[in-house]
Amino acid sequence: MFVPILAIIVLVFSWMRHDHWSILAVVGVILVLAVLSAVHHAEVVAHKVGEPFGSLILAVAVTVIEVGLIVMLMTSGGDNTSTYARDTVFAAVMITLNGIVGLSLLIGALKHGLVSFNAAGTGSAVATVIALAGLTLVLPNYTTSAHGGQYSSSQLIFAAIASLALYVAFLFTQTVRHRDFFLPVASDEHGRMTGLLDLDEDGHAEPPSTGEAALSGALLLVSLISVVGLAKVLSPTIESTVESLGFPYAVVGVVIAILVLAPESIAAVRNAGRDRVQTSLNLAYGSAMASIGLTIPTIAVAMIWLTGPLELGLDATQIVLLVITVFVTGLTVVQGRVYALQGFVHLVLLASFLFLSIQP
Repeated sequence: MFVPILAIIVLVFSWMRHDHWSILAVVGVILVLAVLSAVHHAEVVAHKVGEPFGSLILAVAVTVIEVGLIVMLMTSGGDNTSTYARDTVFAAVMITLNGIVGLSLLIGALKHGLVSFNAAGTGSAVATVIALAGLTLVLPNYTTSAHGGQYSSSQLIFAAIASLALYVAFLFTQTVRHRDFFLPVASDEHGRMTGLLDLDEDGHAEPPSTGEAALSGALLLVSLISVVGLAKVLSPTIESTVESLGFPYAVVGVVIAILVLAPESIAAVRNAGRDRVQTSLNLAYGSAMASIGLTIPTIAVAMIWLTGPLELGLDATQIVLLVITVFVTGLTVVQGRVYALQGFVHLVLLASFLFLSIQP
């Protein structure tokens, strides 16, 4: 309970003065503790509200704070801010679709042999992610009203409304119309789905009280604010380090995305180890959707007062990586059961993305 409060205190004291290595070291340690705290409190809330609401709460909470971080860094100005939103969102998509998914499938399969999930629900999530990514990150390269991977004002407004509509439609499907498609599933020895997992008989403790869940929800929010705030404190050091190493500026977005998505990554891996890969996939694909469906509308509104261009279109290398990821993801989810190889394939794609971000 004390970690989120400590993280906020460190954030306040380090916000104006963080140029000494000892301060940055403390910020780094507290950042790691804040990430672990966010995971703990998210799991408490998830245990109270059940799936898929638990994974949804963490995905949306992290993404809302991530959007705030993107806007803050864009307001700092500079020559590279025009592509910051694109690079950060794309990094989040690649980390979720390949990193979180790959690690969850690999750990789950190594521990349980085969892992199973509902292909219908997961497939609809993947389809929504593909539509969002294509509309916001690929299509700007092929329109003619603006140049350089940019949307015109009217096109940006349309993309923002369409993105938000897709995200809301999926939320309605996930939480109201077809909630059972996104619940952890039971399976036989061959990995074939046999029904929904009986969460009351899996050895877990009783759900926390309403008061405990409310307290954890508040501490979750404090932890997430601390994670992003401390990441913002560390961002100048990250930027200077990236520049001194001669890496492209897009690497900054990758590093920030990794830090922000750390709570979801840890939560997904823990669920995979408990044979709840469906929850892990809910976290991964839900985070990818939220990263686009909430970020683009917010950036569209922010462009009212932000100056400079907004480049959303991916470059050629990024598009190729996205296409390969989409194709592999489709093959992964189509049968509803996978073994360790699929997880390893996704992790190789993540490694390729990270390497090509450093050496394009």
